[in-house]
Amino acid sequence: MTVKILHNPRCSKSREALARLESRGLRPEIVDYLATPLSLGELRTLQRQLGVPARAMLREGEDEYRELGLSEPALSDDQLLQAVADHPRLLQRPIVVDGDRALIARPPEQLDGWWP
Repeated sequence: MTVKILHNPRCSKSREALARLESRGLRPEIVDYLATPLSLGELRTLQRQLGVPARAMLREGEDEYRELGLSEPALSDDQLLQAVADHPRLLQRPIVVDGDRALIARPPEQLDGWWP
């Protein structure tokens, strides 16, 4: 099973998470989700793997979050995920995927207890 990291190389937390994976001897597939945005279907799968509401996948501090009015509680998961598909900067980072499970590794220390 290939471990993947949804990675932003400009983000210190993302770089730290990648370093933690590599220090465990893992060679994760690095997905630059800003260069290659995830589709709505991929985001739905990711949400299922994370086991969280779509809102938990969003970065609330991004300009797009305010500009698109994403704080509106009536927005559905599909509407929020479509916003992420259209504006990938909104996706929380880093996210590590291992098989059928995923983790928002913020802070990266969360990875330490994720594997036996």
